[in-house]
Amino acid sequence: MAEQQQKSTVTYLTVGEEDQGQRLDNFLMRHFRKAPKTLIYRIVRKGEVRVNKGRSKVSDRIQAGDLVRVPPMQDVQVEKPSDGEIPLQELRQIEQSILFEDADLLVVNKPPGVAVHGGGGVRYGLIEVLRALRPQAKRMELVHRIDRDTSGCLLVAKKASVLKALHEQIRANQFEKRYLAMVVGRWPKAVNKVDLPLLKTHLPDGGWHVRVAQEGKPAISFFEWQDSLPGCDLMAVRLQTGRTHQIRVHALAHGCALVGDDRYGDREVNKQFRKQGMKRLALHAHILGFTHPVTQQPMRFEAPLWADFKRLMDRSSVDQLR
Repeated sequence: MAEQQQKSTVTYLTVGEEDQGQRLDNFLMRHFRKAPKTLIYRIVRKGEVRVNKGRSKVSDRIQAGDLVRVPPMQDVQVEKPSDGEIPLQELRQIEQSILFEDADLLVVNKPPGVAVHGGGGVRYGLIEVLRALRPQAKRMELVHRIDRDTSGCLLVAKKASVLKALHEQIRANQFEKRYLAMVVGRWPKAVNKVDLPLLKTHLPDGGWHVRVAQEGKPAISFFEWQDSLPGCDLMAVRLQTGRTHQIRVHALAHGCALVGDDRYGDREVNKQFRKQGMKRLALHAHILGFTHPVTQQPMRFEAPLWADFKRLMDRSSVDQLR
């Protein structure tokens, strides 16, 4: 466990064995759960967070014994939801969306419109709801993230050792991630593999803008056409890498923005699909596969479609996906 000591209003954290290899941003968000993610990223970017007296990046991996200096956090405005604050209906919805659970981890079919964590004006997210549902799981953490409007499989670890092992699988490209996406127009069927580097830029509002750029990080996606629907094509997408907005920007690079994409898509086109019931990004994390870090058993989960996605699909026969 990280040891904490105060000098004036600066916090010093000594990294314990259980946090070995964790990303700096995840480490800070676990210790400062009231802090918005945008604040964590800002203080690291400005060099106010120091690891062993040196500047670091949010993606840096910390090691046992590292000394992490954190500046005063008095301006934190977002607080942990109090008992009874999360509506019973939301607690029930997430409870009913759990696809698998054991003592080490759980897999949930995240509903669309639910943020994965609080911060940035969001009082609480999926992880806070799960912590309220499972108060005995003291170290419950997100293994990975998906966008607020994206629905589907999300993996949560209940132990630091499990989190570390699953992150090692992700780095070794041992996760299976498959999505269903609706793209505007007609997908060029000759295109299957998209290998385009992506460059991520931090925006003032705390979000990200991603574009194809040679100086970006490698990103590989595989798109498989499934069916043509009115005004859009249904695609199955497999990720080899997991970059921010990867599917959205790779699809856009081939002339097909995702339906409902309010950052990269066409506003007028999205209005037409909203009239048909698709009021969010038409992206669903359909399948998630990995090796259980404790039992060493292969795990593979398929998240059922939520009503808005299924309703738009049902306008055409897609028997192979039902």
